[in-house]
Amino acid sequence: MTPTSAPTKQEATVADLARAEGKAELVNGEIVAMSPTGGKPGRIAGRIFISLDDYEQKNRRGYAFGDNIGFLVDLPNRKSFSPDAAFFVGELFTPEFDDGDFVNGAPALAVEVRSKNDFGETMERRIAAKIADYFAAGTLVVWDVDPLREQVIRVYRASSPETPTIYRRGDTAEAEPAVPGWTMPVNDLFA
Repeated sequence: MTPTSAPTKQEATVADLARAEGKAELVNGEIVAMSPTGGKPGRIAGRIFISLDDYEQKNRRGYAFGDNIGFLVDLPNRKSFSPDAAFFVGELFTPEFDDGDFVNGAPALAVEVRSKNDFGETMERRIAAKIADYFAAGTLVVWDVDPLREQVIRVYRASSPETPTIYRRGDTAEAEPAVPGWTMPVNDLFA
Protein backbone atom coordinates (compact mmCIF):
# COMPACT_ATOMS: atom_id res chain seq x y z
CA MET A 1 0.00 0.00 0.00
CA THR A 2 1.40 3.39 -0.97
CA PRO A 3 1.15 6.07 1.68
CA THR A 4 -0.78 9.15 0.66
CA SER A 5 -0.28 12.59 2.00
CA ALA A 6 -2.87 15.18 2.71
CA PRO A 7 -3.06 17.89 0.08
CA THR A 8 -0.90 20.86 1.03
CA LYS A 9 -2.61 24.18 1.35
CA GLN A 10 -1.28 26.73 -1.10
CA GLU A 11 -0.07 29.97 0.48
CA ALA A 12 -1.97 33.12 -0.39
CA THR A 13 -0.14 35.73 -2.42
CA VAL A 14 -0.15 39.51 -2.73
CA ALA A 15 -2.32 39.03 -5.84
CA ASP A 16 -4.83 37.17 -3.65
CA LEU A 17 -4.70 40.04 -1.16
CA ALA A 18 -5.45 42.53 -3.94
CA ARG A 19 -8.60 40.53 -4.77
CA ALA A 20 -9.77 40.31 -1.14
CA GLU A 21 -13.02 42.03 -0.34
CA GLY A 22 -12.73 44.49 2.52
CA LYS A 23 -9.84 45.17 4.86
CA ALA A 24 -7.34 42.31 5.12
CA GLU A 25 -3.70 41.46 5.75
CA LEU A 26 -1.45 38.67 4.47
CA VAL A 27 -0.18 36.79 7.55
CA ASN A 28 1.30 33.29 7.78
CA GLY A 29 0.37 32.60 4.17
CA GLU A 30 -3.31 33.38 4.71
CA ILE A 31 -5.58 36.31 3.96
CA VAL A 32 -6.74 37.55 7.37
CA ALA A 33 -9.99 39.50 7.08
CA MET A 34 -10.47 42.35 9.51
CA SER A 35 -13.93 43.21 10.75
CA PRO A 36 -15.36 46.70 10.30
CA THR A 37 -14.66 49.10 13.15
CA GLY A 38 -17.15 50.90 15.32
CA GLY A 39 -18.10 54.55 15.01
CA LYS A 40 -15.98 55.90 17.86
CA PRO A 41 -12.75 54.09 16.90
CA GLY A 42 -13.36 54.98 13.24
CA ARG A 43 -13.77 58.68 14.01
CA ILE A 44 -10.61 58.66 16.12
CA ALA A 45 -8.63 57.02 13.30
CA GLY A 46 -10.06 59.65 10.95
CA ARG A 47 -9.00 62.50 13.23
CA ILE A 48 -5.47 61.10 13.39
CA PHE A 49 -5.34 60.80 9.59
CA ILE A 50 -6.57 64.40 9.15
CA SER A 51 -3.88 65.67 11.52
CA LEU A 52 -1.20 63.64 9.72
CA ASP A 53 -2.47 64.91 6.37
CA ASP A 54 -2.23 68.51 7.60
CA TYR A 55 1.36 67.76 8.65
CA GLU A 56 2.09 66.28 5.21
CA GLN A 57 0.70 69.35 3.44
CA LYS A 58 2.76 71.74 5.58
CA ASN A 59 6.04 69.81 5.72
CA ARG A 60 6.19 67.73 2.52
CA ARG A 61 8.19 65.06 4.38
CA GLY A 62 6.10 61.98 3.74
CA TYR A 63 2.60 60.71 3.07
CA ALA A 64 -0.41 60.40 5.38
CA PHE A 65 -2.75 57.44 4.88
CA GLY A 66 -6.15 56.63 6.31
CA ASP A 67 -7.68 53.24 6.97
CA ASN A 68 -7.57 50.19 4.68
CA ILE A 69 -4.30 50.91 2.87
CA GLY A 70 -2.06 47.92 2.22
CA PHE A 71 1.63 48.21 3.08
CA LEU A 72 3.69 45.36 1.64
CA VAL A 73 6.56 43.99 3.72
CA ASP A 74 8.82 40.97 3.49
CA LEU A 75 8.81 39.16 6.82
CA PRO A 76 8.86 35.37 7.16
CA ASN A 77 5.37 35.36 8.70
CA ARG A 78 3.82 38.53 7.30
CA LYS A 79 3.58 40.14 3.88
CA SER A 80 1.33 43.12 4.63
CA PHE A 81 -0.12 45.53 7.16
CA SER A 82 -3.31 47.58 7.01
CA PRO A 83 -3.19 50.05 9.92
CA ASP A 84 -6.04 52.38 10.84
CA ALA A 85 -3.87 55.39 9.98
CA ALA A 86 -0.23 55.70 8.95
CA PHE A 87 2.57 57.97 7.87
CA PHE A 88 4.94 56.71 5.19
CA VAL A 89 8.34 58.15 4.30
CA GLY A 90 9.87 56.97 1.05
CA GLU A 91 9.07 56.42 -2.60
CA LEU A 92 5.42 55.68 -3.21
CA PHE A 93 6.02 54.31 -6.68
CA THR A 94 9.25 52.71 -7.79
CA PRO A 95 10.10 51.21 -11.19
CA GLU A 96 9.85 47.68 -9.82
CA PHE A 97 6.61 48.38 -8.00
CA ASP A 98 4.36 50.88 -9.70
CA ASP A 99 0.99 49.21 -10.14
CA GLY A 100 -0.59 51.47 -7.55
CA ASP A 101 -2.25 48.66 -5.61
CA PHE A 102 -0.25 48.85 -2.38
CA VAL A 103 2.52 50.84 -0.74
CA ASN A 104 5.85 49.02 -0.91
CA GLY A 105 7.37 49.04 2.58
CA ALA A 106 6.40 49.59 6.18
CA PRO A 107 5.02 52.92 7.37
CA ALA A 108 7.25 55.04 9.61
CA LEU A 109 4.23 55.47 11.92
CA ALA A 110 1.48 52.88 12.22
CA VAL A 111 -1.70 53.66 14.16
CA GLU A 112 -3.86 50.85 15.50
CA VAL A 113 -7.15 52.00 17.07
CA ARG A 114 -8.82 49.35 19.20
CA SER A 115 -12.42 48.34 18.63
CA LYS A 116 -14.64 46.60 21.17
CA ASN A 117 -13.31 43.12 20.28
CA ASP A 118 -9.62 44.14 20.65
CA PHE A 119 -9.34 43.36 24.36
CA GLY A 120 -8.53 40.33 26.50
CA GLU A 121 -5.48 38.08 26.83
CA THR A 122 -5.65 36.61 23.32
CA MET A 123 -5.98 40.03 21.71
CA GLU A 124 -3.16 41.46 23.84
CA ARG A 125 -0.87 38.70 22.52
CA ARG A 126 -1.97 39.35 18.93
CA ILE A 127 -1.45 43.10 19.27
CA ALA A 128 2.00 42.60 20.83
CA ALA A 129 2.96 40.24 18.00
CA LYS A 130 1.75 42.73 15.40
CA ILE A 131 3.73 45.55 17.01
CA ALA A 132 6.83 43.33 16.96
CA ASP A 133 6.16 42.63 13.27
CA TYR A 134 5.87 46.36 12.55
CA PHE A 135 9.29 46.94 14.09
CA ALA A 136 10.83 43.95 12.29
CA ALA A 137 9.57 45.45 9.02
CA GLY A 138 11.11 48.87 9.71
CA THR A 139 8.32 50.88 11.36
CA LEU A 140 9.75 53.41 13.81
CA VAL A 141 6.68 54.15 15.95
CA VAL A 142 3.38 52.37 16.63
CA TRP A 143 0.43 54.05 18.30
CA ASP A 144 -1.88 51.64 20.17
CA VAL A 145 -4.97 53.78 20.75
CA ASP A 146 -7.54 52.65 23.32
CA PRO A 147 -10.64 54.84 22.98
CA LEU A 148 -13.03 52.51 24.78
CA ARG A 149 -11.58 51.43 28.11
CA GLU A 150 -8.62 53.42 29.41
CA GLN A 151 -8.77 56.22 26.83
CA VAL A 152 -5.01 56.30 26.35
CA ILE A 153 -2.47 56.24 23.56
CA ARG A 154 0.44 53.87 24.06
CA VAL A 155 3.34 54.98 21.90
CA TYR A 156 5.79 52.18 21.14
CA ARG A 157 9.16 52.94 19.57
CA ALA A 158 11.50 50.58 17.76
CA SER A 159 14.32 51.92 19.92
CA SER A 160 12.58 50.72 23.13
CA PRO A 161 9.71 48.41 22.13
CA GLU A 162 9.00 47.10 25.63
CA THR A 163 8.47 50.49 27.29
CA PRO A 164 5.67 52.52 25.70
CA THR A 165 5.07 56.14 26.53
CA ILE A 166 1.48 56.48 27.72
CA TYR A 167 -0.51 59.62 26.92
CA ARG A 168 -3.78 60.46 28.68
CA ARG A 169 -6.33 63.26 28.57
CA GLY A 170 -4.56 66.58 29.05
CA ASP A 171 -1.37 65.28 27.40
CA THR A 172 -0.08 66.00 23.92
CA ALA A 173 0.97 62.83 22.12
CA GLU A 174 3.80 62.67 19.58
CA ALA A 175 5.39 60.17 17.23
CA GLU A 176 9.11 60.98 17.38
CA PRO A 177 11.23 60.06 15.46
CA ALA A 178 8.75 58.80 12.82
CA VAL A 179 6.94 62.12 12.28
CA PRO A 180 9.30 64.89 13.50
CA GLY A 181 7.52 67.79 15.16
CA TRP A 182 4.00 66.36 14.76
CA THR A 183 1.84 66.34 17.87
CA MET A 184 -1.78 65.74 18.71
CA PRO A 185 -3.66 66.69 21.90
CA VAL A 186 -5.17 63.56 23.44
CA ASN A 187 -8.33 65.54 24.33
CA ASP A 188 -8.92 66.06 20.58
CA LEU A 189 -9.20 62.28 20.13
CA PHE A 190 -11.33 61.34 23.09
CA ALA A 191 -13.74 64.29 22.92
